[in-house]
Amino acid sequence: MKVKSSLLAILSAGLIPLSGVPGQNVNGVEVSDELIQEVQHKQDRIAPDEFGEAFLQGEFAQIYQQTSESFKENVSFADFERLAVSFNQGVNEYELESSFSVAKHINRYVWVDEQETKGLQVVFDKHGTIQILQIAPLASFPKTDRIYTENEYAMPIKDNWFVLWGGTNQLINYHYLSPIQRYAYDLVIMKNGSTHHGNPAKNKHYYAFGEEVAAPAAGTVVEAVDGTRDNVPGVMNPEQPLGNHVIIKHANGEYSLLAHFKKNSITVKEGDHVTTGDVLGECGNSGNSSEPHIHFQVMSSLDFFNGKSIRIQLKGDKEPIQGDFIKPIK
Repeated sequence: MKVKSSLLAILSAGLIPLSGVPGQNVNGVEVSDELIQEVQHKQDRIAPDEFGEAFLQGEFAQIYQQTSESFKENVSFADFERLAVSFNQGVNEYELESSFSVAKHINRYVWVDEQETKGLQVVFDKHGTIQILQIAPLASFPKTDRIYTENEYAMPIKDNWFVLWGGTNQLINYHYLSPIQRYAYDLVIMKNGSTHHGNPAKNKHYYAFGEEVAAPAAGTVVEAVDGTRDNVPGVMNPEQPLGNHVIIKHANGEYSLLAHFKKNSITVKEGDHVTTGDVLGECGNSGNSSEPHIHFQVMSSLDFFNGKSIRIQLKGDKEPIQGDFIKPIK
């Protein structure tokens, strides 16, 4: 694995106008009259879907002015500009790869350069203020990216779901840096920009909780573990990372893993033969899970901790990534 050194970690922030008395110091950096006037005269803020182009074109003063207060407390304009200029070297274009609502009126955007070696993650609030800004070199594993499963699989769903994590870089799939989970998917149900209604501290208020989880392909159940309690949302159980789960052995030495089932919902047992679409149990929030979701991956071994995740050859015309809505294949 080759990963270039990190330039800037995730930094949260709120808005302070980059303005004031001519020659004013902002975070210890003297800001010129020209820079102040440039920002003050730009009434229109950078729209979220225009951020990638604005960053590429060097509109750093406007971007910095649009960040939040804590961002400015952590990063001076001079440091931000220096890092941004350096990061842009060799980049001809940033493409919007993923965008979705992470909370009410909070939207997350990920841009990737044309060589897929650099990425930008930006979170905007409803006022257009940049609450999170991350610029990062992207890890690359071209050897394993080229190897797909020999078998074809369906997503393990019976209804319309949403890809919360999935894809081949760490900004859209946090699993990607780990060889045992690299090509895993985390699936939720999203409605009106949210995965839940009512009290977010109750599992029953999450749209995914209790929904059916299906077999992604024909095979034999080789492991079915149930009885682990569902977590309170936001509290995870790292001691039992898979929680309630099912592992299915398929042809060609491939194993699918479905994890985080609802307690006492699994309907299959070791030795059962299943076909694509057979119900295995219900979506839950057990194990190392912060909210109800399906964890789905295909691996080279029954042993999750010692096997390798394999990129999944999925039925259908498109390989979904973070931000995509997916439907069951009939």
